[in-house]
Amino acid sequence: MAGRVRPWRRGPRLSEHAVPRRVRPGQTVTGLGAALVRFLVLLLLSAIALQLFFLSRVALMVVVDPQSTSFQRSEIWRLAVETHAVLWSQQWRPSARLGEPLKRAVIASEDARFADHTGVEWDALESAWERNQRAQARADRLNEQAQRHGAGPNAKLAPTERPRTRPAPVKVVGGSTITQQLAKNLFLSSERNFVRKGQEFVITLMLETLLGKRRILEIYLNSVEWGEGVFGAQAAARHYFHVDADQLAPMQAARLAVMLPAPKRFEKRPASPYVLARAATVAARMPEVELP
Repeated sequence: MAGRVRPWRRGPRLSEHAVPRRVRPGQTVTGLGAALVRFLVLLLLSAIALQLFFLSRVALMVVVDPQSTSFQRSEIWRLAVETHAVLWSQQWRPSARLGEPLKRAVIASEDARFADHTGVEWDALESAWERNQRAQARADRLNEQAQRHGAGPNAKLAPTERPRTRPAPVKVVGGSTITQQLAKNLFLSSERNFVRKGQEFVITLMLETLLGKRRILEIYLNSVEWGEGVFGAQAAARHYFHVDADQLAPMQAARLAVMLPAPKRFEKRPASPYVLARAATVAARMPEVELP
């Protein structure tokens, strides 16, 4: 019939207690698998982007001197918080104005095969690992002896029984070359773990490939720490001997090189018997050093 309106039909009414449609187990597993794949892809892309960032920074150092390092910035921040002052002494000097005695002294003291290796001394790294293993075993043995004697954490032990160290996870420390030290100072934190060490190896390879030994040594000597807020060879030479870096005598250069492993500690006693004796040994080795 013309003009007839069709009656409205109500759809099926859902019960309040209706059971929702079940998801098949295969569908749930597939969804989790896809999410995991996306996460892994994102993680891989992030890692690649991070390496490209490091690579671009290293490539820039071929022609541009780095204004600061990650280690320097963290130290300056620490000093600013503790002393409420910015203590930073650094003066960049090109390689020709760093002086041959200081270069020889640092290589003799820190990395005797610097001119020959590819950035990592695997033999030295293996030796460092073995030393860490022995130190860890000794610490565990001392603490086991203390426990067998019934000593609590606050008990007073005899000097021969008192544990000198606490058990801790074994960490790979020591055995670092000048290139590895520069890689860590430029970009990484001082935290010691296998992830950071692996990243250090990658950056070390970048430095050796793009910069070369001469440039690596130049950047290292201009940025390494030589005391509280004292960075670089020029600042160190002025701070300790009141001369420029290229005017250092061989023994003075050897004393600065000896301070590098623990500059804050040696800064308090730069002419201690240990520093002087060790510096004499370094000075004797300096004529045999091969410069890059």
